[in-house]
Amino acid sequence: MSHPQVGLRVEAHPATGVGHAVRLLALSQELLARGASATVFGELDVPWVARDFAAAGIALRPADEITDAALSHAVIDGYDIPATVGTALRARGVRVLAMVDGPFGAQQEADVYVDQNYGARPRLVDVGQLALAGVECALFRDEVLRARSPRPRLEVPRLLVVFGGSDPYAACPELAALALRTSHPVEVIAVAATDAIAERLVGLDLGEGQTVEIVRNPPDLPALASTCTAAISAAGSTIWELLCLGVPTASVCVVDNQEQGYAATNDAGLTVPGGRLPHLRGEDAGTEQQIATDSIRALLTDTDLRAAMAVRGQALVDGRGRERVADALLS
Repeated sequence: MSHPQVGLRVEAHPATGVGHAVRLLALSQELLARGASATVFGELDVPWVARDFAAAGIALRPADEITDAALSHAVIDGYDIPATVGTALRARGVRVLAMVDGPFGAQQEADVYVDQNYGARPRLVDVGQLALAGVECALFRDEVLRARSPRPRLEVPRLLVVFGGSDPYAACPELAALALRTSHPVEVIAVAATDAIAERLVGLDLGEGQTVEIVRNPPDLPALASTCTAAISAAGSTIWELLCLGVPTASVCVVDNQEQGYAATNDAGLTVPGGRLPHLRGEDAGTEQQIATDSIRALLTDTDLRAAMAVRGQALVDGRGRERVADALLS
């Protein structure tokens, strides 16, 4: 083949989220800039995700066609994708890279393993295989890299509340409500992934100096984030984007596979704890909600804290992870 032909095995669905697809879009942009071709094998059932892949010129094919496609390289990103996919591709001489998050997705057969989580350590691999780990490998879209700039200074803090492209657990209204519970003046920018979430946001009680702006399907989320003083987000791939942008963030552990990153970034002072969603909804909700409210209040009121978090985040996450991962895939 005259240039690399890369297959991307990934899914994006409203019920499971879009994080896997978004990070492969970022890697695809790097690969395309190097002259490679890329094709998605899977379903992209979230309209804006499908739109962004199409805008990049990346074709979409059924998942089961990847093992027979004319490929030189493949990237697999998904916890439930059978290891037989990687095995079949490697048997045909295709160089395979697997994205993993700690033990999640680690069963995949690959030549290269990448875990982009903070504090991750390279896994043990056999001779001829390669393992990369840490936020040095975090993958960011062009939109994120363009928006990497100093935060605006605003009289009333502007707080972005976002839980990925589909918010499958409908966390946005609960965390927006906790931000309002601080009683501090704030302009909440809430990203509503569904009509039901938007309706819940409309019904939130506002205090003095508080407003809620509901945003549906923002065309450029990083650009929107760059206009905000701080953010609340799930402790997934969006956290790395916000760190790269220098947006001080309260992270929320929505599902089990986010626990490691949630604890590590909070312990390092890269984020502040926005709570664990099951606990925010459980028997000990009062305690967990107080932790989250205190963290959010600190983000809104402590300019020194925000400045320190922004500096730490951008110093750690330099935005060049996709270059490092592309080097490993194409080597």
